[in-house]
Amino acid sequence: MVKAIVGANWGDEGKGKITDLLASESDVVIRFQGGANAGHTIINEYGRFALHLMPSGVCHKNVVNIIGNGVALDIKKFIKEYNELKERGLEPNIIVSDRAQIIMPYHVKFDEYEEARLKGKAFGSTKSGIAPFYSDKYAKIGFQVAELFDKEALKEKIRRVLEIKNTLIEHLYHETPMDPEALFEEVSGYADIIAPFVADTNVFIHEALKSGKKILLEGQLGSMKDPDHGIYPMVTSSSTLAGYGAVGAGIPPYEIKDIVTVVKAYSSAVGAGAFVSEILDEAKAKELRDRGGDKGEYGATTGRPRRVGWFDAVATRYGCQIQGATEVALTNIDCLGYLDEIPVCIGYEIDGEVTKDFPNPTKIDRAQPVFDKLPGWKSDIRGITEFDKLPKEAQDYIFFIEKEIGVHISIVSTGPNREEIIRR
Repeated sequence: MVKAIVGANWGDEGKGKITDLLASESDVVIRFQGGANAGHTIINEYGRFALHLMPSGVCHKNVVNIIGNGVALDIKKFIKEYNELKERGLEPNIIVSDRAQIIMPYHVKFDEYEEARLKGKAFGSTKSGIAPFYSDKYAKIGFQVAELFDKEALKEKIRRVLEIKNTLIEHLYHETPMDPEALFEEVSGYADIIAPFVADTNVFIHEALKSGKKILLEGQLGSMKDPDHGIYPMVTSSSTLAGYGAVGAGIPPYEIKDIVTVVKAYSSAVGAGAFVSEILDEAKAKELRDRGGDKGEYGATTGRPRRVGWFDAVATRYGCQIQGATEVALTNIDCLGYLDEIPVCIGYEIDGEVTKDFPNPTKIDRAQPVFDKLPGWKSDIRGITEFDKLPKEAQDYIFFIEKEIGVHISIVSTGPNREEIIRR
C-alpha cells in the first residue's frame, strides 16, 4: 500500500512530525520532489532534527529511506546532513535514485544573481539553486546522478553547458565566468561521495510493491506553492501535489491509496506571495509567531520569520481538493490556547462579491478576508492524546474546520513531540 503525505497550505504545516509518526508504520519512505530549500522539523527520542534533504523516516531503524528521481539533490548538503545524523547516533538507511538530478554550483550562483537583479521584485528565494536547477532539468541540460560515473562524458557536457552559463554570467549578471576544468574537478568529486548510496530505485520500489511493503511518499511545501495550481509566480519549481508522487518516486498512480494532507490550525508562510488571512497588526502577528511551532514560526531552512495569519478555510479547502485528500492531519492547535476568540477566514471578498472558491492568481491580490469568530478555550492543551479530553471550545474549533474543508480530520497534533497526538 502507498500512502502520500503532503501539505494543503503554503508549506510549514508541520509535515515533518506527521511523516515521522507515519514512518513508524511504514517500510519505505520516499522524498519525491523539491530539494534542500525547505525543512521538516521532527522531535523524538533521539532529539530535535531539522531535515532538509533526508526523508523523515531516517530515525526509524527498519525503514528504507529513498531520495527519488524527482528530487533536486545537493550532494554537499546531503552528505553533511547524513554525517550529522550519524554523529547523533543514528544509522540512516538511505538509497538515492540514479536518475535523480544534482544541484550544480552554478545553480546556486544563478539563484543569488537573479534575486539581486530583481531587487524589490524578487521571489524571496532561499537561494538554494532550486529554480535554476528545474529550469535546466526541463531544458534537458541537467545532470543525473548516473552521469557522474562517466568522467569523459561528464567533462564534455560541463564544457558545453558552461558555454551557455558563462554567457549569462558575464553579459547579464556582469560576474566572473566559471572555469570548466575547475568545475569538472569539483563535480567529479561528487561521485565518490554519493556512490555508496546510489541504486536503481525503480527496481527496489517495484519489488517492494510486489511484496506488499507499506510505502510512504513525502512531499515538500504545500498546495499554494504548486507551480500549476498555487499562487503563481510566487511558487516553488516542482509540483507539490500528491499526484506528482507517482512521477517523482516512480510509482504507478493507481498504487496511491491514501493521501494524508497536513493542515495547520492557523496559517503561516515564508516568502512573498498572496496570503489573504495574514495578520497585519505586527504586535498580534509577533505573539502568534512566537507561540507557534516548537520554537516559534521561523523557517527551518533559512531562519526567516514566517508570515502568520488566521486559519484560511478558502485556501485550505482548495488545497485539500487539489491534493485529493482522503484525510487531514491538523497541527499546532495547542498554540492557540491564549486567545479569547479565534478568527477564521470563511470567504474572500473580491470586487464587492463574496466567494468561497479560491481564485486564480490574477484575482487573489484583490481578495479581502471575510471572518467568522469562534470562542477560544483559554487553556493549555499541549500533550492531550484523547479527543474527548479537549475543552469543548477546542473540539468545536476542530469540528468547524472539518466542516469547512469537507475532509475528515483523522489526526490532531497537540504539541511538537511525536507522542503529542490524537488519532480520530
